[in-house]
Amino acid sequence: MTEIRVLTDEAQYRAHHGLFRRAMHWSPAEDDKWEVIRQTYEPGRTHAAFEGDEMVGSTQTFGCSMVVPGGAVVPHAAVSRVGVRADYTRRGVLSALMREQLSTLSEPVATLRASEGRIYGRFGYGLAGRVRYLRIDARKAVIPGSPVGRVRMVDPDTSDKLLPELHTEIGLDRPGQISRWPGWWAIHQERKGAAENLVTVVHSGPDGDDGFVSYKVSEDKDFKHTMEIEDFAWANADAWRDLWIYLTRLDLVDEIHVDAALDNPLNWLFEDPRVVYTKDVYDQIWLRLVDVPRMLAARTYGVAEPVVIEVRDKLLPANDGCYRVSPDGAERVEGPADITISVELLGAVYLGDTKFSDLAAAKRIEGSRFDEADALFAVPVAPLCSTFF
Repeated sequence: MTEIRVLTDEAQYRAHHGLFRRAMHWSPAEDDKWEVIRQTYEPGRTHAAFEGDEMVGSTQTFGCSMVVPGGAVVPHAAVSRVGVRADYTRRGVLSALMREQLSTLSEPVATLRASEGRIYGRFGYGLAGRVRYLRIDARKAVIPGSPVGRVRMVDPDTSDKLLPELHTEIGLDRPGQISRWPGWWAIHQERKGAAENLVTVVHSGPDGDDGFVSYKVSEDKDFKHTMEIEDFAWANADAWRDLWIYLTRLDLVDEIHVDAALDNPLNWLFEDPRVVYTKDVYDQIWLRLVDVPRMLAARTYGVAEPVVIEVRDKLLPANDGCYRVSPDGAERVEGPADITISVELLGAVYLGDTKFSDLAAAKRIEGSRFDEADALFAVPVAPLCSTFF
């Protein structure tokens, strides 16, 4: 019989991490890597599944915060390191882990990055945000005009101290953005060794530091140089533009790769918008509304007549019920409902990436007045989470 336990000591944490890596077809972390990884384990946030004395499944959360439509910031659980040992798959291990994790979370919302798209819907996670993977022809990328601020390169020791502070000062500017916890920075800072070839530059405007970008450049056998943007944050349009001027004017760079929000206006920086090519669009934010009443009340809504939404949640039945959503907010009410929706699909529309009318057209939800619901849940900017976990 599967038993779910909360892990408490370093030996268990290391076994947990090794099980997760093996589930992802990776080898266990070496000793020097583990010294950094162990900093990402927090008491009370690591669950494992056991069959007798054998650990057969893993999951973990990181406590942080997330911004929702309207700008409110709520407590958030970043779910990661989910894995089941290959010889115990399809025996209910993952279901037991997810059920226990969700029932014990203190945060009202959780998100994860899904390795496979079909796994997490049954646990109430909905695809709530997508991202564009862009390829930029740096040889033809011309941004007219001159920088208005200053860009400086910083050494690893300086960036270790400066970037966490600067990221906090810049803040969370889009629905879906999350804060970063100490363990996240520990892993990020460890990756700045010679093998990673990571470079960080910081932008300064009239009021001081207001943006940064970390990147690495690799060379292939044909002497072609490709830049990968690893981290990018800015507080204003001038910082964003100046950092792109710096990146596109570097010597010995043929192509730049970067993830961007669906509505990022990067194409319009360049004299020729075609230098920016969308190579792919892929899912990014999978969102689980753990406390539906609290999360519906946390965000703001557009202008439309009120709509009553009935939510159904198989794993967390306390969320079941009808909610009246209006420009003034959301509250639990008695029916009848205009729209009936499962909790994972409510998660999909929550940040504004998906519309009720699209789900209705696909026969995924029932009801009427979808246009009003679309207007209520509409957002001015596309969701994005630029912090990978």
